[in-house]
Amino acid sequence: MRAHIQGTVIAEAPESELVKIEGNWYFPPSSLHREFFSGSPTSYTCSWKGECHYYTLSVDGRAYQDRAFSYDDLRPGAIERVGVDFTGYVAFWKDVTVED
Repeated sequence: MRAHIQGTVIAEAPESELVKIEGNWYFPPSSLHREFFSGSPTSYTCSWKGECHYYTLSVDGRAYQDRAFSYDDLRPGAIERVGVDFTGYVAFWKDVTVED
């Protein structure tokens, strides 16, 4: 599976290594092309996953604010709810295409 913006691949891993939660594919940290990611000050807390960390993606001189997110400190019960530890896995939205 690949996550890309305008044809630039920002993460890639076999589907077997991804986790699907609430319709979003979460990529393992090792699959990210980190040169495109920078931290964002945006904050959000999910009632069952915990504190969300956002990333701005920079591709071809353009910044895509908050287009990636992860949960680095999961709340108790989150792993059991999903069935796998997804700590630090990154999901994408808006402008990012995830496909085979």
